[in-house]
Amino acid sequence: MAGAFCGPQLRAADGRVTREVFLKSPGEGTAVMAAAWYTKKKGGDMLSVETRYSRSDTVDIAYYRTSKDHGRTWSAPTPQPTSERRPDGMLRRHPRTGVVEPTIGEFIEFFVQGVLPTDDPLEGMRRWNIFYRVDGRTRQAIHKGSEFSPEHTFPGVYNGRSMVMLGDVASQPLVRKDGTILLPAVTTPLTAEDKPYNPTGGYTYTDAVVLQARWRNGGLEWTASEPVKGDPARCTRGMDEPTLAELPDGRILMVLRGSNDQNPELPAHKWVCFSSDGGMHWTEPQPWTYSTGEHFFAPSACSQLIPHSTGRLFWIGHISATNARGNRPRYPVYLGEVDRKSGLLLRDSLVRIDDRQPDEDEILMLYSLCAREDRLDHSIALQMSRLFAFPNAWRGDALLYSIRV
Repeated sequence: MAGAFCGPQLRAADGRVTREVFLKSPGEGTAVMAAAWYTKKKGGDMLSVETRYSRSDTVDIAYYRTSKDHGRTWSAPTPQPTSERRPDGMLRRHPRTGVVEPTIGEFIEFFVQGVLPTDDPLEGMRRWNIFYRVDGRTRQAIHKGSEFSPEHTFPGVYNGRSMVMLGDVASQPLVRKDGTILLPAVTTPLTAEDKPYNPTGGYTYTDAVVLQARWRNGGLEWTASEPVKGDPARCTRGMDEPTLAELPDGRILMVLRGSNDQNPELPAHKWVCFSSDGGMHWTEPQPWTYSTGEHFFAPSACSQLIPHSTGRLFWIGHISATNARGNRPRYPVYLGEVDRKSGLLLRDSLVRIDDRQPDEDEILMLYSLCAREDRLDHSIALQMSRLFAFPNAWRGDALLYSIRV
């Protein structure tokens, strides 16, 4: 019945899902994640970014690889340092995502960067900013207008007091037909006293925002949407890690990560909102449901919308059989199709991609998601890791899944 909570309607994969090890962990204590994108409008040129972790929210080092054949083979890895000791703290750099700029045809890589005084990841909530690299040159994303600068990059973002960042690799840019790039991001809201707003006392609290960019005079010219705010009485860490898609009627669909971490009695949802003006203004976020109106449970985790060349729209994310608690459980992971009229999830389309096995520890995380349509066979290629974040040692390999649609 509409409004009720309903578990996923499982469909057997019937050989539609295969997986292989993409990058193996170098050893106990290190977990590996990977993401990959096409770097030209046509053809098989790709970039893969490997990141290694030994603690939460910190990239130890990154390795870049390139491919000329749709990712069937890869070059030798090139190390890319992600930290640098400076007099005022530790500079941390986290690779995030990329897109082919539609007018010049160049690949743009996005990353977040900030100097953390004591190298505590939470200091990033006051210090992260977005940077991008194109044609070998690095620039900072700064809102147009004389009032904005590297210390005040976007409305409400002041270095040392608040931040703007890309939450995860699943928050990929959306390129509209007119060439506008929509970059889904998150910001730290501030109180009247210029302190980070965190009404529930959770680990973090964020608003979502869409940054709009057009190529102008050798760089991207930036503006920002109004923030998308959550209701702390319904979602205890605000709105996080948005993913975007454009619907046939021109509306922009945004699906967001939420959390019930500070109040596990609340139902754990994905959240949804819509924009009818190209991503500048948004409807109030509501729980994302099946197209029938039935609710489903989801942990606090990233997800991704994936447009397909057939005109279909897919979504990959976590769905829980019972109410999740905060970030967990981060399994199983499903592929589902989105109804392009309503922007809601088609329950009967769900296919389980991966799940915890009976002999595996409950600490397992199926994370982080980076999906694309393979240009050769038109399957969905998903980069995802099977991570075990044990207190004394992280471990986990980066896998490549192929899902026939």
